[in-house]
Amino acid sequence: MKKEEILKKIEDYGVVGSGGAGFPTHIKYRTKAETVIVNLAECEPLLRVDQQLAERYGEDLVEGLECAMTAVDAGEGIIALKEKYRKAVQKLEPLLNDRMRIFYLRDVYPAGDEFITIKMATGKSVPPASIPISIGVVVSNAQTLINVARAMKGQPVVTRTITVTGNVKNPVTVTVPIGISYRQLLEMTGNDISGEDAYIDGGPFMGKMLTDLDSTVTKTSGGLVVLPKDHVLVKIKTQPMSHILRVARTVCEQCQLCTDLCPRNIIGHRDLKPHMSIRAVNYGKMTQSQTIKGAILCSDCGVCELYSCPVNISPRRVNQAIKQELVSLGIKYEGVLSNEDPLWNARLVPSRQIANRAGLKNYYHLDAPLLEDLPDVHKVRINLKQHVGVPSEPVVLPGDPVKKGDLIARIKKGQLGANLHASIDGVVSKINDKEITIEKGGEEEWK
Repeated sequence: MKKEEILKKIEDYGVVGSGGAGFPTHIKYRTKAETVIVNLAECEPLLRVDQQLAERYGEDLVEGLECAMTAVDAGEGIIALKEKYRKAVQKLEPLLNDRMRIFYLRDVYPAGDEFITIKMATGKSVPPASIPISIGVVVSNAQTLINVARAMKGQPVVTRTITVTGNVKNPVTVTVPIGISYRQLLEMTGNDISGEDAYIDGGPFMGKMLTDLDSTVTKTSGGLVVLPKDHVLVKIKTQPMSHILRVARTVCEQCQLCTDLCPRNIIGHRDLKPHMSIRAVNYGKMTQSQTIKGAILCSDCGVCELYSCPVNISPRRVNQAIKQELVSLGIKYEGVLSNEDPLWNARLVPSRQIANRAGLKNYYHLDAPLLEDLPDVHKVRINLKQHVGVPSEPVVLPGDPVKKGDLIARIKKGQLGANLHASIDGVVSKINDKEITIEKGGEEEWK
C-alpha cells in the first residue's frame, strides 16, 4: 500500500499508541523519519503482553512495522527487545527483511522509556523537552503495530490484550473487548476481589491507582496489578504530598543518588536534578530557575524513589507537583542536550534488582500465560476519550443495534482524536458525555 492509503486505514480503524497516552497513530505517522523502532522492551516488571503478542502474532507485528516504515519513508526498522524473550526472537527473526534488524536491550529499568530505548538501539539522544522525530526516529510498541497490520485488513481496534498479575490466584494475559470493567476482568479470569487488595492500572511502578473497579479497559490499558493494601508500592502511590514534603525536609541529606541514577539525566538531560527539586521545595524557593523548570523533563519512571533514595523520599512525586504548577502558570522548559554521563549505560538499574527492592520478589516469577478463549461479554462502556486530543463524537443513538466493529464515534472535525468502534454485538443502551454503553439484548428493551 502507498503512504496515504496506510494513513487513511489507520485513521478509519481507530489505531492509537497502545503503550502510552494514546497519541493517534495516523497523526504520528504523518511525518518523515529515518528509523522506526519497535519498543518491545516491556520494561515494567510483571507485565507480559508485548513479548507474548510478538511470539503469537509475529507476522502481524512485522507487517505493521513494514507499514509504519512505508508511512514515514523510513529506511530502517529496529525491533528492540530483551534477549531473554527467546520465543519472540525465534518467531520474528525469520520474518525480517533486509531493512529490518533486531537489537537486544539489556534487562534494565527503564529500558521501555522510549528515550532510553532510542539511546541503547541507535546511540542517539533525544533533546530535552523534545520528541523522537526531532532526531529522525519514530517509536511504536508491539500492540500498536499489530493493530496497524490488522487495520490494513479492515479490522478496527476493538480489543485490548492485558496482563492480570500480582497478588492473584490466576495470573494471566488475556485479550478482552474494550469497554469491559476491571471488575469484569477479574471475574472472567477467575480472580477474587478482596477488600484487602489495591489495584493498579498499568505497570507496578508507573501505573495509576484504580479507585473504582467499575472503570473500564481502554485502548491504552497495559495491565492490572493487584497488591495488598499495605504493600510498599501502594503506600508510595497513596501517601499525601504533605507527608512527602515533611519527610523530605526532615531527612534529605542531599546525597544526589537520585540525580546520579536518573535515567534521563545520565543521557544528557542535565537540568533534571531530583535532589535540587527536593532542595527547592525544602527552602520554599519555587522560582523559575532552569533547575526548577527541569522537573518538566521527568519521565515518572520512579528510579529515584524506588531504588536510589536511601531514606525513602519521593522525588518523583515532588517533580509531578512542580510540573503541575509550571503547566498551570504556562511555563515551559527551554534547554539543550548536554553531554551524557560517560557511565550512563552502567548506571541503568537491573530489572530484577529494582523489582526486588520494590517488594515484588514474590510476584516476579509469575508466568501469566496468554489466553484468548474467555466467556462472552454482555456489556461494555466505551470511553469517548481513549487518546490524546478531544473526546470522539457519537454517531449512534440509544436503541441502535450494532455489530462488533461498527463505527460508534468519530473524530470531531478539525480536532485531534480517534475513531471508536463497537467491541461487542448488541444495542446502544446509553450515551452520555463520557461513554457509550452497549448491551446484548433485544432492541425493544432499550427503546
